[in-house]
Amino acid sequence: MAQADLAGVGEVRSALREFLRYRWREEPAQVAELLLSELVTNALIHTGHGAVVTVSVAPTALRVEVRDFVPGLPLPYVPNADDGTHGRGLFLVRSLADAWGVGAHALGKVVWFELDGERP
Repeated sequence: MAQADLAGVGEVRSALREFLRYRWREEPAQVAELLLSELVTNALIHTGHGAVVTVSVAPTALRVEVRDFVPGLPLPYVPNADDGTHGRGLFLVRSLADAWGVGAHALGKVVWFELDGERP
């Protein structure tokens, strides 16, 4: 996949930052940005078919979903020291999110995470 395809990651991250600016506290919003960028990067690199992002804000939770259009669920992966920076996206999601998961759809899958917290 061409590097230019990954330009959208920064745009999506910036859009999330702006959306959460007055809706969510700063620290969990920064975590949400990081995790979103990991999931969008994974979708772009591993599927090559783009992704759709959905963000939901409730009084005590934030949910972010990244849907791609390629069937097949991601395989569990534990990075080792020799991998450099490869393979850490879902590991970060698993480590930093309060909840996360993957759901299969007729056309692709959705990887999601939730963060607990309170709105400002």
